[in-house]
Amino acid sequence: MTVAVTGRIEIRDLRLTGVHGALEEERTRPQPFAVDLDVWLDVGPAAASDALGDTVDYGVLVEAASRTVTTASYRLLEALAAAVASAVLAADGRIERVAATVRKLRPPVPRDLGSAGVQVVVGRAG
Repeated sequence: MTVAVTGRIEIRDLRLTGVHGALEEERTRPQPFAVDLDVWLDVGPAAASDALGDTVDYGVLVEAASRTVTTASYRLLEALAAAVASAVLAADGRIERVAATVRKLRPPVPRDLGSAGVQVVVGRAG
């Protein structure tokens, strides 16, 4: 009997540099971002086999997120987070849903603020 075992791969605090922001000063220089990913999938095959080929390789997910942050440019964190989540979802057909949190580590506000961020969740239709 095959049993679906939903689980999630967690990737935390992926540090990347990109050019994103609504202000002109943000659009002219790279700045630091941090990305967290939660990737839901059926982990039953991997739990049963203990084989890498039966799960999603988190290195592939890291590369998909990294390419999006470092090669594209968005004005809003909402757009960047949605693009990251969509790229990760597209990385492997076994992925059911992705939550991508993108944090700007040096937000342009006149206060001592550690970060400002947005989380977006995308999933497969149907």
